[in-house]
Amino acid sequence: MSRPLRLVSILLAAIAMQAVIACGSDDSGESDSIKIGLEGPLSGDQSAVGQGMLEGAQLAAAQLNSEGGLLGRDVEIVAIDDKADPDAGVSAANSAIKSGLDGVVGPYNSGVGIETLPIYIKDGLVPIRLTSDNATDSMGYTLQPMTDQIAPVASKAMTDWLDAKKVAIVYDETEDYTLGVAKAVKSQLESSGVEVVAYDPLKPNAKDYSSEVTKLGGSGADVVYAAVYFPEGAKIAQEMLAQNLDAQCLADYGSYDTGYVSDAGMKAAMSCPVVGVPAPGDFKDSAQYVKDFQEDFDAAPGTWSPYAYDSVNFLAEAVKETDGFDADKLNNLLSGVDGFTGWTGTVSIDADTGNRDPATVVVTSVDKNGELHVDKDWAAAVNAPY
Repeated sequence: MSRPLRLVSILLAAIAMQAVIACGSDDSGESDSIKIGLEGPLSGDQSAVGQGMLEGAQLAAAQLNSEGGLLGRDVEIVAIDDKADPDAGVSAANSAIKSGLDGVVGPYNSGVGIETLPIYIKDGLVPIRLTSDNATDSMGYTLQPMTDQIAPVASKAMTDWLDAKKVAIVYDETEDYTLGVAKAVKSQLESSGVEVVAYDPLKPNAKDYSSEVTKLGGSGADVVYAAVYFPEGAKIAQEMLAQNLDAQCLADYGSYDTGYVSDAGMKAAMSCPVVGVPAPGDFKDSAQYVKDFQEDFDAAPGTWSPYAYDSVNFLAEAVKETDGFDADKLNNLLSGVDGFTGWTGTVSIDADTGNRDPATVVVTSVDKNGELHVDKDWAAAVNAPY
């Protein structure tokens, strides 16, 4: 029977970050450090996501090292830049594995993860992923929400909060996650008696989406749901504001990031709430984590910093309990986790999928400081505990 993972409560001040350097081997042939890869979009349009993940992982490693490391060795975070592109991800994953990895956190993009997660698993690693598409179920473990947990929250927000009777859905047709969540939201809405008056694909990286938004505005929808990543979500929010549409805008989880606000601009971002997760400071008892992060990076945590931070500690605690990185032992333990605690709250794992239960899905809105936080009106409308 799997044992529950011990509770983690790391409240020590973080030490200065160490640069990631190549490390050799000692006389026994054992690496000088524990190498944990952090795969994410560290460059390109979604780099804000990846950099926040990387810094969260680095903070966790620094704190572990301040307490003596892991298995008596320092933890080194190895940056793996997949550029939010499956081909780039496969190349980066193979290179990282060749250089030597003990563990891996990530990736973020589901379309990338479908390609890279099997590579890590084949190499004997147990990924702690940040993907959300259910196509990545059972490919390691995750602390963040999945499509089948996101879609019901999004749908209920439109029906119980925004009082939608007619909804137009626009979705990125090139990404596994956005394709899956658009289909799931459509199904949820129709089951609730909502008419989906438009269900339109779009391609990312366009200069603007004026024609698409004009079409959506003419559909008679009460709400436009944009199942896209934040570079496209920001452009759609801008265009809906510019065209002064009567329909309410709601952006999907894929757009949830600080990059959405900076790309869209304050006014447009404030006019289009986003399905997401609590902000780094919205979690209960998060003040010390936020303080530690700010002391180390002289900046606020990124959107996904808490999840990468917890993911490193989640893996590290399992390694401590199993005394190593043996995949069978780690899987046996992690599949039975019930009660791990960290920055993002308390975590239990569904043994069948490796997914977190319950999920931390919320609706967020932009405040006067340009920050995304849990929307209190949404929480009251759906009786959410925020």
